[in-house]
Amino acid sequence: MERFDQLRGEEYINEWPRYSPQDLRRREATLIAAKLAVGAAMTAPVAGGVPQVDAHLVYGQEEMEKVARKMEELAYTNKKWQRQFLNEAVMIRETDVIVFLGDYRAHETPLDANCGLCGGAAGCSYFYTRRETNKGLVDVTDRRSETPIKGPLCGARVDDLGYVVGSAVWMAQTLLVDARPYMSVGVAGQKLGYCPNSGIVVGIPMATLSKSPYQDVPIDYHLVNMDKMVDNTRKNYVVIRQTGSGIHFDYRKQFPKVKKEE
Repeated sequence: MERFDQLRGEEYINEWPRYSPQDLRRREATLIAAKLAVGAAMTAPVAGGVPQVDAHLVYGQEEMEKVARKMEELAYTNKKWQRQFLNEAVMIRETDVIVFLGDYRAHETPLDANCGLCGGAAGCSYFYTRRETNKGLVDVTDRRSETPIKGPLCGARVDDLGYVVGSAVWMAQTLLVDARPYMSVGVAGQKLGYCPNSGIVVGIPMATLSKSPYQDVPIDYHLVNMDKMVDNTRKNYVVIRQTGSGIHFDYRKQFPKVKKEE
């Protein structure tokens, strides 16, 4: 029994302030849940049971900021998704961990089932005629692209990725962890090199906070959010300290006069 006596201790957990010791302990639980979600994703049903999924776990204050800034950068490349990318970048700054899931066969080794899911003709000609090939093999070494995702992609493989993402989100829901898949997060992650072998990537931010970062966000969330409000409060507090109590106030000698009751 002596060795079990060493399993003692205490851990204080609180979600505020962010990245404080008590908050980091909370985030550890989210990271464990994220790893379990990856496990669920890896066992998701895919066509033929062929391995095709890779995953990337990203967490930490600097890492979240890097992903958020890439999303803000991408926001200004297309007016149609600008507001979406900007709002969802704020959500990433409030995220504990991101699970990136990709399919590394969608752009290189299609299912070859003549299924037509890609929208092309039978025989997968739509895919092969639009990709660099040599002796029936797809050459993916040229990774340049004028679009967020370089296509075409095998529709069956992309469909498989849907099952993979769904399995991961199901696990998060089962563990009562807030999680939501985002195209914007996946595109930003792919541009940053996460899931480097995949032709398409989806990002699933996860958090264990009292209020989900992914629901009930205001209009212009990139301007009206908690970080902006806290920073504005800090600014006002400093200004009030200098002006509200009077210039050159000496707390050691000067005290507010109390009006005597008659």
